[in-house]
Amino acid sequence: MSLYSSLQQRVAEDRPIRIGLIGAGKFGTMFLAQARLTPGMQLVGIAELDLEKARKSCMMAGWPQDALINGNSASAINDGARSKKVTLTEDSSQLIDSDLDVILEVTGIPEAGALHAWKALQSGKHVIMVTVEADALLGKALAEQAEKYGLVYSLAYGDQPALICEQIDWARTAGLEVVCAGKGTHYQPAFHYSTPDTVWKNFGFSEERIATGIDNAKMFNSFLDGTKSAVEMCAVANAANLIPQKRGLQFLPVGINELADKLKPVSAGGTLEHSGTVEVIAGANRDGTPVKGELQHGVYVVFKAPGSYTKRCFSEYGLHTDSSGEYSALYRPFHLIGIELGISVASAAIRGEPTGSFKSLQADVASVAKKDLKPGDILDGEGGYTVYGRLAQTKESINMDYLPMGLASKAKILRPIARDSILTYKDVEIDETLFSFKLRRQIEENFKNHG
Repeated sequence: MSLYSSLQQRVAEDRPIRIGLIGAGKFGTMFLAQARLTPGMQLVGIAELDLEKARKSCMMAGWPQDALINGNSASAINDGARSKKVTLTEDSSQLIDSDLDVILEVTGIPEAGALHAWKALQSGKHVIMVTVEADALLGKALAEQAEKYGLVYSLAYGDQPALICEQIDWARTAGLEVVCAGKGTHYQPAFHYSTPDTVWKNFGFSEERIATGIDNAKMFNSFLDGTKSAVEMCAVANAANLIPQKRGLQFLPVGINELADKLKPVSAGGTLEHSGTVEVIAGANRDGTPVKGELQHGVYVVFKAPGSYTKRCFSEYGLHTDSSGEYSALYRPFHLIGIELGISVASAAIRGEPTGSFKSLQADVASVAKKDLKPGDILDGEGGYTVYGRLAQTKESINMDYLPMGLASKAKILRPIARDSILTYKDVEIDETLFSFKLRRQIEENFKNHG
């Protein structure tokens, strides 16, 4: 049965999927706009430290004022749900403890994301992890926790990692070798050093848009400086057993008709170190001119024909291939983030299946100095002024004690670090009481002992 038919059946049975949302930013608001209209789904509550922000997000997304109530206990949230109201609360723990099927973690903060997911799984809820940073840092532990309780821990459909995982699954299920998978982005080498002060100029946003104040400079800068790309490709590699290139992401300027030509191994005339990897492609050439057929907002998978007959079929059915005819690609030119998030909700609650989830430790995101750092400097994490993220193979990252990007916020520098140097644990002082720190160190210790 299709997901939509199953949702309609839930309406007929008066048994909607009960959903709790943690975080009411852009991604969450986009989901709010669709959840109100999707049959078989009931938004029970929203946890947000800024209740006025949550209320405004709901109303922007079309929710009527009288559908929203405040409440700070699980019982109040459950009472609201019975009255078909959406409860707004500052207390995420009370939302997690209420009568729900699925928790959506949309804070964007690794520490908060990990804690919320851990508690939600312990309390019997499926978890859709929109905070990809938490997955890149702790996906192994969170996926194992979900398996322990017989629940779903999933990447978020609509976000690029889950859409890439879908394409990878399509190719493999069709018996095709996955050569490379990834996404497009806005990139120039100098963007690695972009800060929240320069982000809007680098993005080319208008003065009118900047003046609205609705865009988060630090968040947008994480997309620009390469950190978000590294985080998302880490999640894909770990979910799909793909191995990053040793040199990390190259952000090659590649158009849709060049995917099969360029994103294949060097041994086959391409640019990749090996097959079965991830790469992010740039929408502009290094001189700033646009790439013809850019895929800046989309996702792709490059695959290889397993034999001469399949290769012939590629040609017969009009696939765009490389010069050998063996390599081709599937791409999707856009992603709609929170608007599509309901696919993950329905897949988890109805089919018990994730839309992409951690499988094995293949990739990690190391912290790299964005400028010369001196003792006493405090790192400000993803999208800030001090560090950017670099995709690395797990065996290199953990064995070399690289500082994971997800732990770089508020860490204190202990010795001089030159720009573009990879930071290690020995270079910083970290709050070791953090839940994410302790869980991450357990993962690393286990990897070093058992591989």
